[in-house]
Amino acid sequence: MFRPLLPVQLTVDVLFAVVFGLIALGSELGSGVAEAPVASALTCVLMASAVAVRRLSPGLALGVAWAGAVVQMSFGRPPILADVAVFAVLYATAAYGSRLVYWLGFASSVGGAIVITAYLFAIPQFAGGRLTLASLPLAFAVLVAAGFALLLSWTIGALVRSSARARANRAAQVQAEADAAAEHERARIARDMHDVVAHSLAVVIAQADGARYAAGTDPTAAAAALGTISTTARAALADVRLLLTQLRHQQGDGPQPTLADLEELYAQVRAAGVELLIDIDPAPAGEPSAAVQLALYRILQEALTNALRHGGGGAVHVTLSWRPDGVEFAVRNPIGTAEPVGGAAGHGLIGMTERAGLVGGRVTAARDGEDFVVSGVLPMAVTA
Repeated sequence: MFRPLLPVQLTVDVLFAVVFGLIALGSELGSGVAEAPVASALTCVLMASAVAVRRLSPGLALGVAWAGAVVQMSFGRPPILADVAVFAVLYATAAYGSRLVYWLGFASSVGGAIVITAYLFAIPQFAGGRLTLASLPLAFAVLVAAGFALLLSWTIGALVRSSARARANRAAQVQAEADAAAEHERARIARDMHDVVAHSLAVVIAQADGARYAAGTDPTAAAAALGTISTTARAALADVRLLLTQLRHQQGDGPQPTLADLEELYAQVRAAGVELLIDIDPAPAGEPSAAVQLALYRILQEALTNALRHGGGGAVHVTLSWRPDGVEFAVRNPIGTAEPVGGAAGHGLIGMTERAGLVGGRVTAARDGEDFVVSGVLPMAVTA
């Protein structure tokens, strides 16, 4: 029933109502024609009270305004300055009222015009206190004028209500879009974090194992393995810092991997002791979009990480076939004793599938005989 208002808003409404009531009462009592000062004073108080609570409780204000009108008509008083409060109340019912109060305000506008016309032709001060055939056009004109004035106030309030609702809907839409963008960004950063950390740690673990076995027999190989560990760890640390910076400050994306970085990826895998065979046929005829290049890099990175962690020790085959409309890829490796991460609950397969789907492509990962194969296709450009 009561709307939340700021203290300053309520204070302004009350002060305005007090000033309005005093002016209306002074005008009525000072006109010299007030035959019923008690009725005039009560009407002014009721109308001023309706103005005071019009924003706090439009329904209550409408009821108080009707009470003031009844008091005024019961004493046979003609229209006075205090009646102007009706327009403010009707505006408030349409602008701030509930759905019920909204339509009660509309009904009051129509009904009020009829009541005003009937009352004016019933008091002696107007048209002799009766409605005749000769005064019928005047009654119709009064009805139209009263209805227009009352409905105009209500309509203005309805327009303000519609405008406020449109602003609220727009603000909600903007907030929803911002939330969706933030969630998408968090998911992207999570995928990048998983890809970077999983791949780098797999390389570090493989190199650490190699260095441990080679430490007593081949110091040169052990030193090379330690060098690879250092380089891979530093690169991973730089990537993680970049991702954390994006997450913390929500700034623009930093440099992302492209096709030119695939050779470095292949070198890291080979340095981990994996025999890697690359077959590109045919070569790319154009330049894929940056999103497609990033998706292909991350998918190959995850697939090679799976091969490094779960492979059976044989050669890993990577094939890329660049077609006019897209690139077909496959990563095939022997299955080791450990189950590949492409199993039922692996995050790697989920990440690869999401990355392919974001650019309009697809990816599958499944056992093929004694091998595990990650394959798919990506378009040359991101589809809308």
